[in-house]
Amino acid sequence: MRIPAHSVCTAIRADIVSGALPRGSRLTEEQLARRYGVSRVPVREALRTLESEGFVTSRRHVGACVAEPSEQEAADLLEMRALLEPLGAARAAQRRTDAHLKVLRGLVRLGQEGARRGPGEDLRALGGWFHETLAQASASPGLSSLLTQLRHKIAWMYVVDEPAHPTDAWAEHGAIVDAVARGDAERARALTAQHAERWRGSHRLRRANGVRGSQPPVNTAGARH
Repeated sequence: MRIPAHSVCTAIRADIVSGALPRGSRLTEEQLARRYGVSRVPVREALRTLESEGFVTSRRHVGACVAEPSEQEAADLLEMRALLEPLGAARAAQRRTDAHLKVLRGLVRLGQEGARRGPGEDLRALGGWFHETLAQASASPGLSSLLTQLRHKIAWMYVVDEPAHPTDAWAEHGAIVDAVARGDAERARALTAQHAERWRGSHRLRRANGVRGSQPPVNTAGARH
């Protein structure tokens, strides 16, 4: 049975984000096909997609490699998310379905319960699901796709610390959902922007994994082995 290219793409992206495929490492179709137990065709398609997303770069005389983002490129991701997430929340207030609202309220309830239990509760994955669902509620596939790519890249480039006061973070999530439920697009936008700015400081660059300094990106057309 032919494995879809998007499944191979998801697997390669996950290994890049986790560091299993380190920054700068060479990616050959043959090696990746063996790694994931597929033919070279879906690997080739997946590499093209990952290059368009910025996870992979092509170098002359070398071929495909895991990208090596600069500090400036990493900082730009947080700025882009701070601009796009409020837009997604505003659109969610106008376009969300009852099903989206039910899931969002359920996630907030779980997050608030976990926050009240105190230290030892890692709620970062739950927060990710919340923002993923909020993006889906925007009913804008292009925007949702961009936000998903941003979250993957931010997870790749940053360590995200648990907030010192998780109850505050989940109270903010609850307020965003209330605005979305009322159809108040401007309040949903403003609350999401405040939330993104408030927790921006919890992101620390993964320097040990090779995020480069603030030099300009490599000119792949003239790169040497």
